[in-house]
Amino acid sequence: MKDNIFSKPITKQFEFDEEVASVFDDMLLRSVPFYKENLKLQIDILKNFLKEKDLVIDLGSSTGTFLIELSKKINNLELIGIDNSPAMIKRATQKAKAFGSNAKFIEADFLEYEFKNPKAIVANYTIQFIRPLKREKLIKKIYNSLKNEGIFLMSEKLITENKKLNKTMIDIYYNYKKEKGYSEYEIAQKREALENVLIPYTMNENIEMLKNAGFKDIDIIFRWNNFATFIAFKNQ
Repeated sequence: MKDNIFSKPITKQFEFDEEVASVFDDMLLRSVPFYKENLKLQIDILKNFLKEKDLVIDLGSSTGTFLIELSKKINNLELIGIDNSPAMIKRATQKAKAFGSNAKFIEADFLEYEFKNPKAIVANYTIQFIRPLKREKLIKKIYNSLKNEGIFLMSEKLITENKKLNKTMIDIYYNYKKEKGYSEYEIAQKREALENVLIPYTMNENIEMLKNAGFKDIDIIFRWNNFATFIAFKNQ
């Protein structure tokens, strides 16, 4: 379905409810630059580090796209998606069944959920929705739960410390969304709905957060304007 949620006046802050879940795949493709290409890149990288029966956990798995695509490329992995939205879990489970994927989706708060020593944890545009006071604790939990030489992939929207550059990057991103068919009204409505819900960090703040959790081997595998994907390895 086409995303036209913000073509009408908003009445609440953004949340991942049934209305959003029903159009989320379209929303991602039109709102997140190079979303499909970035997921493919992550999967191509993981193919070189994962082996049979390794556990991969997707935090904020939404409609399950990442794990379903991963299951197509690598056989016999244990795949678990965690999301606190019942609507997202329902759609992800339906999609996995339709595509014959073995991915399992669990409705849970991953701040409380106990991870089972995974080889890889993925969080695509998820951590930015965690309140800053809880973020460091979650990243530390991710580090502690990973196997040695485990991998954490984290995609995030960014801000920059240079105010003029930051405004320029936002303007470029808004033009991108216009090119994808969103009206100025829809863009403004979504921005208002996300106010104080999506709280981005700078590139350096994200790297510092990963270092504070214990990660030492950190790199950036993707960046476009104010979007980036970090990879961090647990080496002991």
